[in-house]
Amino acid sequence: MADAAMTTPKDELMVAIAPDVAKIEQSMREDLQEVTTGSDPLLSEVLEYGIFNGGKRLRPLLLVLAARLCGFRSDGKRDIYKLAIAFEYLHGATLFHDDVIDRADMRRGKPSVNKKFGVVAAILGGDFLHSRSMFLVGALGGIDALKIFCQATNAMVDGEFLQLRNAQNYNLSEDDYFAAVKGKTALLIAATCEIGALAGGATTIQQHALAEYGIGLGTAFQIIDDLLDYQGETVQTGKAVGNDFQEGKMTLPLILALSSASAEDKARLLFLLENESARQDGFSEVYGLIEKYDGFSSSRKRAESIVAKVVAGLRLFSGEECRPVLSVLNALAQYVLARKK
Repeated sequence: MADAAMTTPKDELMVAIAPDVAKIEQSMREDLQEVTTGSDPLLSEVLEYGIFNGGKRLRPLLLVLAARLCGFRSDGKRDIYKLAIAFEYLHGATLFHDDVIDRADMRRGKPSVNKKFGVVAAILGGDFLHSRSMFLVGALGGIDALKIFCQATNAMVDGEFLQLRNAQNYNLSEDDYFAAVKGKTALLIAATCEIGALAGGATTIQQHALAEYGIGLGTAFQIIDDLLDYQGETVQTGKAVGNDFQEGKMTLPLILALSSASAEDKARLLFLLENESARQDGFSEVYGLIEKYDGFSSSRKRAESIVAKVVAGLRLFSGEECRPVLSVLNALAQYVLARKK
């Protein structure tokens, strides 16, 4: 009885998704073993290290859940897990390439792929994963799924360019921030849900509701990432606290604080952001100013509001058979809000 009393919502979620996550892992291992047979051994080593070095498998899991919610039933002919892993491959490719672009030495508490194997191996490994992901979506999802997939990929690139253009814009608006987040993060998660809905035979309205859920989940995920960069613990996140500020990045807590700050405090925040030397020792001061103007609490409230809206949008799915999946989708949304890493 004591053990049962200590069970948390996160524990219950992990138990609920464990069978699907295990099948996703198995599908990736089987697929990569098949497609790398005869390839240079270094490719297999890079992929093994980069893909199986942790990760929540959120994207492929969402595809499986969306398909199931819309009526997909395994018939032995269609492999929903093999379609789902395309999104983990694309996510992996973006991480390989992002760490090269950012010259990052660490990923999930371990040396990044580019640090361990070199820049060239990281780029080529990412290219391979991107290629394989497109093949799987086209072959298993069809032309409509491939169109959604490619639109999301294009949006990721556009989001990166938008972020690059906004890099030195220290008066960045909320609209600009959310536009970049939508392109970089949210639309890919939306695509996983939308393609899962297609595989399950969804109506247009159902497909739209799940796409909106994905956008909301992805946006909330990024907002929590922004908060963890200031308030997280390195031992849990695997990343140094304050990294975004040290790089002069405009994330939501800072944007909201700047919009509410007095003229004097706004000038001070801008000074700390614009001067690289001042940023080296300015983290504690910036943290205090963001806290003073409720940048942290307001950001969390935005994430909570976004999640509540998109979860409510799933109410159009009714029937006893929908309840287990809806329960998991709601729990995933709450997990995103509560996560510490």
